Amino acid sequence: MNRVNLPKLPHRAAVLGLLGVLALTGAAGCSSAADSTPRTTADSAPRTAEARTSAPPSATGSASASASATDVGWVQLMTPMNQQAVKLLTLAAERADEPRLRAFAVRLRAGQEAELDRLRPLLTRMGLPLTDVHAGHDMPGMVTERDLTAARAAEGPAFDRLVLAGIRDHLRQSAQVSRSEITAGSRADARELARALVAARETFLAELARLPGAERALG
Repeated sequence: MNRVNLPKLPHRAAVLGLLGVLALTGAAGCSSAADSTPRTTADSAPRTAEARTSAPPSATGSASASASATDVGWVQLMTPMNQQAVKLLTLAAERADEPRLRAFAVRLRAGQEAELDRLRPLLTRMGLPLTDVHAGHDMPGMVTERDLTAARAAEGPAFDRLVLAGIRDHLRQSAQVSRSEITAGSRADARELARALVAARETFLAELARLPGAERALG
């Protein structure tokens, strides 16, 4: 399989340059995070039966490894963003104080896992490794290991507030970056998936805003 030719830049410089392309809609750069641990894009919470059966078929389009820097940056960012969100949603599905938040977390987790079932094959079709190139960096909208530690230590309404804020930021930022892929990406299959991700996030953001306690927690 042909590999995508990436610029031979230091990792941090490459990430910042890449997010500069994606940030036409306002995405920020990454910063070093001492609490982050190396991940692979196959890492995620245990799959639910609902998630395994609800995954849509892979997007159609170019099956070659040809991709622009925007395509590469988008798929390599969206995959770990979803993986980390799944971890927080798993906690919320089990521990949220508000029943409607628990139900919301279950459905959103299934959607995020279904997206991963399309993002990972896209990485492979583009000739990219299933490794998290952003491990060790804080990215806007990324649920960090520090966030997960704080959530595990919180209880009741305090836990719910952490989840609401973390998931709101994840949905907003991943939608923002995906809009950049729609307008600046070169691969038809990547742009098609980005459109699906944006539509899903707009729906879930509207629902999240109506959850009990959301207005107070999010301002």
